[in-house]
Amino acid sequence: MMIDVPISQQDLDNWLKDVNLVAEISNSKATLIAWNAAGELSSMLSSDSAADSEIQAILCHLSGNHSAKTLPSATLSAATSSIATQSKVVPSNTTSTLSSNTFETSSDAQLAQEQLISPNESISVLPRLGHHQITTSLSVSELTELVRQSQLIIDTRQHSDWRSCSSIGSVICLSLAWPSGANFGFLCFYHHEAQGVDSKTLRLAKLISDSIQHRLGEILSQHSAAEALSRGAPSNIDTVDLQSFIDSFEEHIWMKNAAGIYTLCNRSVEKAWEMPRCEIVGKSDAELFGEDIADIFLEGDRLAIESGMPIIVAECLDGGETKNHLWLETLKLPTLNPHGEFVGVIGMTRNISKHKAVEEQLTLATNVFKNSVEGVVVTDRHGNITDVNGAFFEITGYVREELLGQNPRIFSSGRHDKTFFDKLWNALLANGKWNGEIWNRRKNGTIFPQNITISTIYDEVGDVRYFVAVFADISAQKENEAQLTHLAYFDPLTHLPNRMKFMMQLKQEVRQAKRLNLQLATVMIDVDLFKHINDSFGHSIGDEMLVELAKRLRSQVGDQDVLSRIGGDEFVALISGIDNSEDATVAIHQLRQVFEQPFIVSTGDHLRLTASMGVSLYPSDGADADTLLRNADAAMYRAKNDGRNNYAFYTESLTQQSFEHLKLQSALYGAIEQNALYLMYQPKLDLVSRKTVGFEALLRWHDPQLGLISPAVFIPVAEKIGLIHEIGLWVLETACRQGMRWLSEGKHFGRIAVNVAGQQLQRSSFVDDVKRVLAETGLPAKHLELEVTESVMMQNPDLAIRDLKLLGDLGIELSVDDFGTGYSSLNYLKKLPIHKLKIDQSFVRDIPFDTNNTAIAKAVIALGHALKLDIIAEGVETKEQADFLQQNQCDQAQGYLFSRPQLPEDLDAFLS
Repeated sequence: MMIDVPISQQDLDNWLKDVNLVAEISNSKATLIAWNAAGELSSMLSSDSAADSEIQAILCHLSGNHSAKTLPSATLSAATSSIATQSKVVPSNTTSTLSSNTFETSSDAQLAQEQLISPNESISVLPRLGHHQITTSLSVSELTELVRQSQLIIDTRQHSDWRSCSSIGSVICLSLAWPSGANFGFLCFYHHEAQGVDSKTLRLAKLISDSIQHRLGEILSQHSAAEALSRGAPSNIDTVDLQSFIDSFEEHIWMKNAAGIYTLCNRSVEKAWEMPRCEIVGKSDAELFGEDIADIFLEGDRLAIESGMPIIVAECLDGGETKNHLWLETLKLPTLNPHGEFVGVIGMTRNISKHKAVEEQLTLATNVFKNSVEGVVVTDRHGNITDVNGAFFEITGYVREELLGQNPRIFSSGRHDKTFFDKLWNALLANGKWNGEIWNRRKNGTIFPQNITISTIYDEVGDVRYFVAVFADISAQKENEAQLTHLAYFDPLTHLPNRMKFMMQLKQEVRQAKRLNLQLATVMIDVDLFKHINDSFGHSIGDEMLVELAKRLRSQVGDQDVLSRIGGDEFVALISGIDNSEDATVAIHQLRQVFEQPFIVSTGDHLRLTASMGVSLYPSDGADADTLLRNADAAMYRAKNDGRNNYAFYTESLTQQSFEHLKLQSALYGAIEQNALYLMYQPKLDLVSRKTVGFEALLRWHDPQLGLISPAVFIPVAEKIGLIHEIGLWVLETACRQGMRWLSEGKHFGRIAVNVAGQQLQRSSFVDDVKRVLAETGLPAKHLELEVTESVMMQNPDLAIRDLKLLGDLGIELSVDDFGTGYSSLNYLKKLPIHKLKIDQSFVRDIPFDTNNTAIAKAVIALGHALKLDIIAEGVETKEQADFLQQNQCDQAQGYLFSRPQLPEDLDAFLS
């Protein structure tokens, strides 16, 4: 109840009898619902036939549409004016009851049961209430007003706010009030069907409503009298008069009587309203402030009267400038006389700016606390949890109720020792704050990293009151860091350490080896001719093979060893725990075993690989990581130059060769300008007639400082530094000019053969370059032969087929040099527009005594003739070799048996 006055059990029993009687007469159900001191509605009593679910539905409806402080204006009318205009209460000192003979005559009962009322007809029902009566007259217009005020609802389906109460078809809802006008509750009669309650039920309900309200007045009067008696008479000793008392307050204090006329005010009001008391007292709000403002003030009065308790009716900003704004709060409370009757309203306005500022800070802090994406946990000074926010649940999985009173040690991951937490608490107590990373455990058991800041909250005297921890889940950040670290230090294809990671590990191993007096082996592994795999089968197949190779190599090194991929087809292994070079040799042989089995790729092909390996030993071949890797690389290149599919240890002489290589590279840049390059020519002869059929132009270099340098030395250097194209064009142009000189001298030489390097053939301009040289020199294409190695054509066979066909169409003869030494592909060989196959001198050597070489030579001759190609053998040095080749129908030959390479002026014997 809003006015906290107890209702006796006797009163409740009497009201229940009346409710049951009317419910029985009207074939309806009823409940009396009242407000309690907490401003909540509950059922005080109900008719015998009322169901709990029905009462609950009505309670839900009324709780959703009414409140203790803001009620509809219709309720105020029912609680005040309707008491005076609709009911005439005859004072009685006895309890009001309805009995089975309440209605005085049968005509009264009949009248009460009528369903229809004529316009403007007034109906009087005179029930007996002990020795007194309550007279209730309701006209049709009053009934209509009650329906409009939603006190009588014939069909709840027509009212959207009642549709949720599916068990209620029609309802009467009458508000009850104390004599002061404060809300007491509601008297509800209802039926589960529409049209179930009508005007007859409403009349009877009004009888009980008026009886209850009359009794409420008696209860309040008796309670007030008893309370006054218990308090005793006020003392007049040193009593301050009321005006002096209220003038001592800074707050604005005033009072209005029941008619809304101001009866007193204090000095603060006079100052704020800028008028003396004599101009305020005796006037209404409308006279002082105008009708619009008066309506606002009177609405506040109404709310205070209805609630029957002090309420805050307004908060507003006062002041013209923002910086001078003051927050003011107005409190209103109804005043009752000793009989519980409403006599007026007391108001007090106070400055709450400080409270408002604190409230805004608290609101802001609360919103930050609730909506922060970081988890927040608050503990008391003993470390027991007092609150957590929503993000805490999202991150950890714990809800607030599970954690209150718990200690944060329940989140411990076990990753941090006691020393860690001792340092944390020492820093927190000394500095008031600690920030760092902690691994904690979620509710589901998973461990995750946090970036956490713990702050100490002190009270007014400086003692610790709370600890507040704000943390962010940095799992994603840690994962990103790990991924970035992996990308920075590991090869994305094979997931082996990359060069940077390997060098870090190598330096660390060198430091340890130096400290423990151990030896290390650094093995550089370079896959031979891997570019042919990519060009022939595609990079995806090449990647498959590299991944498989990495797995195989990894399986051949120990757990303490390191394997890294430092380039496209380059790997390096760091072998530890060796005592001498023999141990390193054993490790190398284990690595070489991975190449013994073919690589089966996704296309189903069985492909084989070989590798060249170079080895450097610590400490004999280098005392630091950079030197060891550089020397292993140098040794690997020596193995590659020695024929590939081999390995070599680093030696000091190899380092000297590297210095000579640098000198050679520098000198080669100026070789053309200094006329240090020249051509020699080796004759090619028909093996049957022994007549000259052509010459092969062979490049030579004589440097003024370095002397005569072998083509096997400087041509790979030229290819490596990108000079081979320029040198190759010089060779082609020089050979063509020499051919033109011989033609002009009437000398017949057949064709001049010029070797073409791989980088030349791969250039898109190569065909045009050959056409240009022929045009500039004037040499007929029928006198030119181009020799291309098999491995060069296989690097990009489709491009080679296209360009060689264009050259063949010009009349140039094309031959395959070093056939059988490279990556042979008969499928492409039959497509190439070539004219000759050249048997490499490695196969000519030792024939006819070496059975393998003789077999190969025979096979190449047979294959060439089957493809309608001429066969020429190079490196023929003995008569036995020449006879064997002639007997096996080899077409042509060249070699020292016939002539060494000579200068043009020394070849007259072969030009006659």
